[in-house]
Amino acid sequence: MRLEKKATLIASITASLLAIVKLIVGITSGSVAVLASAIDSLLDVSISVFNYFALSTAEKEADQQFNFGRGKIEAIASVIEGVIITVSGLYILFISIVKIIDNQTMININISIYVMLISIILTAALVYFLEKVAKKTNNMVILADALHYKTDLYSNIAIIISLITVYFTNFHLLDAILGIGIAFYIIYSAYWIIKNGILMLLDVALEPEMIKEIKTILVQEDNINGYHYLQTRQSANDIFVSVHLVFNDTILLVDAHTISDKIEDQIKTINTKHNWYINTHLDPYDDEDIKFKQ
Repeated sequence: MRLEKKATLIASITASLLAIVKLIVGITSGSVAVLASAIDSLLDVSISVFNYFALSTAEKEADQQFNFGRGKIEAIASVIEGVIITVSGLYILFISIVKIIDNQTMININISIYVMLISIILTAALVYFLEKVAKKTNNMVILADALHYKTDLYSNIAIIISLITVYFTNFHLLDAILGIGIAFYIIYSAYWIIKNGILMLLDVALEPEMIKEIKTILVQEDNINGYHYLQTRQSANDIFVSVHLVFNDTILLVDAHTISDKIEDQIKTINTKHNWYINTHLDPYDDEDIKFKQ
């Protein structure tokens, strides 16, 4: 089993455990913050399960129907995850406002504090694990999952501070006020997940720093007269690069092919964590004015 799939499986189990415990305590204590955290954990479970199947689909080899593979399923998963996170944030905002209007109070604060403390420890461990996996694999789904659980961690820390404050001050509205703050933070975090997923679906070019490295390799190659039509995009862990290389019209095809292979090998060293698919077109003259200028 791939490391990414193991990570989503561990995330699913952890989120399920936290969701059940927090849901019970949230209902019995009347804490909107704990209940909101429980709802968020339930969504975490569905998201992690969905991500597991998304990764299973994305890792399938290219075939006659999907010539470039199914990597973009990861971007779709990120967009769906971001939308679900946004909806959960809006719901938390709603129940927080209702609690302020109804002036509701909490009970069994002690149990809520203990549960949130356990949640912080487990979530912190999960975030550390997911970030290590995301850094090692550079997988977009795991990166989104790590960001999501990191927002949960910050929320849990804020919640336990709120519960302790309510315990000593008896200011129960603080629970609802904190719920509103958590809701806005969750919605803000979801924006970046949705944005990155949509950009990948739209075939956005690679980051400027990586494009600059590719151009440096091309410029430093003495055996070509130039290049044009440089195009890049990314699909999950696959990077696609297309470029026209300009040679002298007297060069042998076998020599031009050898030079282009060397350039491709150099480009692939920019980031060895990715799978590179490079398409070099060999031009006997510079025809960049025919289309667009890169």
